[in-house]
Amino acid sequence: MARIVQKFGGTSVGSIERIRHVAGRVKAEVDRGNEVAVVVSAMAGETDRLVGLCQSMAPFHDAREFDSIVSTGEQVSTGLLAMALQDMGVPARSWLGWQIPVETDEVHGRARIVAIAPDELRRRLADGEVAVVAGFQGLTPRNRIATLGRGGSDTSAVALAAALAADRCDIYTDVDGVYTADPRIVRAARKLAKVTYEEMLEMASLGAKVLQTRSVELAMKQRVRVQVLSSFSGAPGTYVVDEDEIVEQEIVSGIAYSRDEAKITVLEVPDRPGIAAAVFGPLADHEINVDMIVQNVSEDGRATDMTFTVTRGDLDRAVGLLEDRRSALGFRALVPDADVVKVSVIGVGMRSHAGVAKRMFSALSENGINIQVISTSEIKISVLVAEKYLELAVRALHTAYGLDADG
Repeated sequence: MARIVQKFGGTSVGSIERIRHVAGRVKAEVDRGNEVAVVVSAMAGETDRLVGLCQSMAPFHDAREFDSIVSTGEQVSTGLLAMALQDMGVPARSWLGWQIPVETDEVHGRARIVAIAPDELRRRLADGEVAVVAGFQGLTPRNRIATLGRGGSDTSAVALAAALAADRCDIYTDVDGVYTADPRIVRAARKLAKVTYEEMLEMASLGAKVLQTRSVELAMKQRVRVQVLSSFSGAPGTYVVDEDEIVEQEIVSGIAYSRDEAKITVLEVPDRPGIAAAVFGPLADHEINVDMIVQNVSEDGRATDMTFTVTRGDLDRAVGLLEDRRSALGFRALVPDADVVKVSVIGVGMRSHAGVAKRMFSALSENGINIQVISTSEIKISVLVAEKYLELAVRALHTAYGLDADG
């Protein structure tokens, strides 16, 4: 007997028919003799509808009441799934975050899970009852409902798996695993049988939409074995596991990209101590995250050009903040550019292989793609290129690293 946590997203529970289909998947796991807890999201589109109601009522609303409202979508889907299971003869009951409880901090709208009290759930599971748990939500120390932010049900599932000491956490989505690249762009992309926590974390943070970043961080920290698989097919998925579970590492495991990028170049800033803090400090104070950074000092050492990236949604705010400080900073001009994308190659095998960057730069050069900014980590190289070259760049790199599927 194993203890399994299954998670189904909004698309998977988007209709009564799909909820019945999910119930069939849960029953199949129960029939194998396993203890099963299920985490579900709200039905597809429901959270957006609830958010719209809040915004219509009060554009500048109380975040605590907002969480109280938008968390109700999961209450419906948990109850319906529990009903469907009962109708199939499977003992089940629904659980909301506050009933377990799932304890969170007080950052409404993007709360973090602090603890989960698993004793009652464990007892129920041992008695053969399926626990259908609402994702995306918890309870603050002040006894208020808090939500975990978009994609938070993934985090709920991993946290529950850790608390229950589950053998596995199955994340059911509308894709059947983790691929070497976006199959919509690269037809020759291959599904990976296994990927490391670190690689999955980089992929998630660099634009891959398969898993929410915080859920991967938590899985890596708690060593929760995660499987990503499709709700709509019986195909095996991709396991997200510790590095030592993978016998022979590929040098590069995948190519990721992000369209949510914008570049700002600050021209001719005086090159003096503290200037970087003066430029980036106000952005941080206004919660604008800066990603890739490059600095070029003039030959005479008096001025420097700074180029950095922010999300596209933050571009106008970032430009406005810097323009307001033009006289204090002393720069000549700002050059914003939203027509850029970030393309990344990822793989733990980079640690032990030389020449990874050379191959990347050569492949892009051979395809006439100019690199604007470069950033690296131990298992990742990212470049910023013009948006019009996105698909060409991803395909060229996928081929260059030998990731194309045979045939």
